[in-house]
Amino acid sequence: MRVFLFYEDNEDNKLHKTLKMKLPKSWKSGPISQLLKQFVESYNSSSLGESNALNEDDLHLAIITEQESKNNVGESDKKTLPSDAILQDVIPDRSNIFVCHGKSITLKEIQDEKDKIRQKALEYKASTVQCTRFGCKTRFPKGGPYPSCVHHIAPPVFHETAKFWSCCPNKKVYDWNDFENIQGCRTGICTDVKEVDQKQFLGGTDLRAQNVTTQLKSIDDFNKVQQAGGAEAKPVLDRLERIMIDDLGIEKELYDQVVDSIRKKALQEDSSRVEAELLEEIKTTLGSKIKATMKAIAVENLRISN
Repeated sequence: MRVFLFYEDNEDNKLHKTLKMKLPKSWKSGPISQLLKQFVESYNSSSLGESNALNEDDLHLAIITEQESKNNVGESDKKTLPSDAILQDVIPDRSNIFVCHGKSITLKEIQDEKDKIRQKALEYKASTVQCTRFGCKTRFPKGGPYPSCVHHIAPPVFHETAKFWSCCPNKKVYDWNDFENIQGCRTGICTDVKEVDQKQFLGGTDLRAQNVTTQLKSIDDFNKVQQAGGAEAKPVLDRLERIMIDDLGIEKELYDQVVDSIRKKALQEDSSRVEAELLEEIKTTLGSKIKATMKAIAVENLRISN
């Protein structure tokens, strides 16, 4: 078994040293501390040790795996090796080992630190709750305060290899990390209240059921819906605009003014609304206004006839 030891933890390049070592078989089952000791003895016995004597107690060994070595890694990317680790368990044959300043650590110290981190994570999890809104992973103290969050308004869809949020069907991905990175479509306040009977995700069966109950659209309407971010109200409003302007003689400027006023009012009530929701609000409001006007005309005509 051969290893290469590098001492480069010094600003003066002249004090650096590289040592190629062929290790005795008996060393494989021993602690790596003997490897460090051998390097320090070799270094201090050379001319380098006269001006820069090394102290074994103030040094530790570190390693960079083959996969990490392919990248440009810095000192922080080197993995510190515990001084009492068995050599053959942590150092592969022909590894590059770095001698670094800083006291070494033991396997027990590493395990104690892991236990401390794990315990801290458990305590944090026990004292907090995760937001129940779709796509929001924010955790906050039980009972509040409730932070702001960015979330989705409908459950995710996992169909075959495709992954997307049912409220954002145009953002379809196939990689899980890409799915995790899809930005929420709404902003609001975190909550710990779960909606009753709300599905947490949808699958192929749900999609087929939706397709059965969904009214068939023309190609033109379908394209308009897609261009409007999935807004089903878009083609309806386009037809209404044509009828009111072309057939009923209402000025386009007046129509646009009414639509803009509904849009502004909706945004004042909830600034996080997306375009699809705004168009749906405009359609609903115009529909109710037209219906109210039609009823008023009917009542007036009935009064006159009497």
